[in-house]
Amino acid sequence: MIDKPARSSTSVLRRRLVLAGLATAAAPFVRAQGAATGPVRLVVPFTPGTGIDLIARQIAPQLAERLKRPFFVENKAGASGNIGTQEVVRATPDGSTLLVSVNTLVMNSALYPNAGFNPVNDLAAVSLTSWGQLLLVANPNAKIDSLQGLLERARAKPGALNYGSPGAGTPHHLAMELLKNRAKISITHIGYRGTAPAVTDLLGGQIELMFLPIHVALQHVKSGKLKALAISSEKAHPLLPQVPPLGSLNIGNLNVDMWYGVLAPAATPRPLIDQLNRELRDILAQPALATAFETQGMTPAHSTPEAFQQLMAADAQRWAALIKAQNITAE
Repeated sequence: MIDKPARSSTSVLRRRLVLAGLATAAAPFVRAQGAATGPVRLVVPFTPGTGIDLIARQIAPQLAERLKRPFFVENKAGASGNIGTQEVVRATPDGSTLLVSVNTLVMNSALYPNAGFNPVNDLAAVSLTSWGQLLLVANPNAKIDSLQGLLERARAKPGALNYGSPGAGTPHHLAMELLKNRAKISITHIGYRGTAPAVTDLLGGQIELMFLPIHVALQHVKSGKLKALAISSEKAHPLLPQVPPLGSLNIGNLNVDMWYGVLAPAATPRPLIDQLNRELRDILAQPALATAFETQGMTPAHSTPEAFQQLMAADAQRWAALIKAQNITAE
């Protein structure tokens, strides 16, 4: 009888190391699978009633029904969205915590360099949910009848015109700064704490101009209380077909459309990202959801995780360059 040769201590150790490595690599996915029936938080880093909040509350019940697990919306407002975003960045990457946000997310990167996170590196894109347009409007008493008329007035009296925004670094703010940068004009920024007080002063004539989401501006444009000068989309909008796009000035890239989307902590396993992406694709294709989004001036849009991640990275660079060029700081 011939005895089998004993395994060398080296080969045994090697096998144990390989098995340990495989177990470590599989651990995140195992944890994610184990948490796949628990509740999911959709963190909205802004107050209830915003467009982002509407998105979260529209998709939450449908995701719950499709994935057979509870989804609930949690508003974590503050610091221009940084508080809620940071909570998602630090969350366990098992699919139980997601972020619903807007392109302010990447604008903040350059405005708040000490926020403690980088959204491009520390969040994983799941999918776009929608696009929204901004409308450039003026108080009729300002006697500005066209986009070209605005440029002429601003060049004739640099800094004399005032424009409002809900605060430094908001899309409303950076949209005007981009126009100023491309057109080489000077218009004075007046920052407010939110959209409502800025709109009140715009209607009252304390400021002359402002970029506003189309759903906020539309009622005032229709009533004649505001004059629509341009829209941020590449083509005229069906609701305001007579209003020209900003791009009609032909002075460079003036794309200031707002994107919205769903994101997860960076280390979330790819199978979970893909599953959420597939479900969102079907949800966003529903006519009823498009109707709901229209109330906030948004158009549903789906994307691959890769395309969304690339959009975030490109926008982060674009807005950082503008913030530096215009010497913009968080007020």
